[in-house]
Order: sequence, then structure tokens, then C-alpha cells
Amino acid sequence: MNEPLESFCDRWLASWTGGDPDRLLAFYAHDAVYIDPAWPDGLRGHAALHGYLSRLLRLYPDWVWRREALHPVPGGFILRWRARLHPDSTHEARGMDLIELEGGLIVRNEVYFDPRHLFGASR
Repeated sequence: MNEPLESFCDRWLASWTGGDPDRLLAFYAHDAVYIDPAWPDGLRGHAALHGYLSRLLRLYPDWVWRREALHPVPGGFILRWRARLHPDSTHEARGMDLIELEGGLIVRNEVYFDPRHLFGASR
């Protein structure tokens, strides 16, 4: 990968805002695996990801993700992040992604966070 990881990560995080699943999917390999609290067994491939991300981005087009820390690891990086559903939201989540890269694309994205913090549910 020729691009610095920080730059790649920031462009990828920015693509989560705006409601455009195709823009976001451009960061993922066609057979990528995506795992998050809603899909603990994971989704594989652009078709499955497109369906899920389309619904998710339609519900939350204005959410904001920002990099808190990035730790390079062989074949990818670990990202600590913060997210809000809206720029002025009082509910903020902190989480972590494990990203595996091949050929400058994400081949595996594991997302770890407590969704109650992002969506404002009480503990």
C-alpha cells in the first residue's frame, strides 16, 4: 500500500458519513468479511455488505467517525475510534476496529463496541 495508513483510515472513516454505500464499499475487496455487533457471524462480499450498509447509512447519514488512535500491525491496522450519530449528539461511542488489508483494500473488518453508547440506551 503506497498511501499512509492514517490517510487511508481518515478517508475510509469519512466515507461512513453522507449515506453513500458505494463510496464506502470502494474501500473493501469484493470478498471482504465484515463483522460487527449486529452481525457477529459476519457478512461476506459486496452484495451482502451493500444491503446492510445501504440500510445503515440511510438511517444514519450524518453520523461522524473520528480516529482516536491507529496502530499498524502486519497486514493492516487496529483503529480506536469515537462516533456520534449526529455532529451535535450528546451520545458518543468509543470502539475499535481490526482491519486487514490486501492490495490497498479491506479484506476483513471486525468492529467492536457497545452499541448502547452510540444509540443512547441506558446501561
